[in-house]
Amino acid sequence: MKELLEKIYSEWDAFAKDADALVTKGNKSAGQRARKTSLNIAALLKEFRAVSIEESKK
Repeated sequence: MKELLEKIYSEWDAFAKDADALVTKGNKSAGQRARKTSLNIAALLKEFRAVSIEESKK
C-alpha cells in the first residue's frame, strides 16, 4: 500500500507542475501531459480504493 501511495504522490506532483504550466504560461503540451496524468491518477485512486477495502476486511 505504501508503494501505491508513493505512485499517487509522484503522479500528483507531475500533474500539478503541468497543470500550472498550462494555466500560467499557456503551455499546450503541458496541458496534454496534465490530462494524461489525470487519467493515471484516476486509475491509481481506483486501485487504492480496492486495496483499502481488502485491507479493512482483514
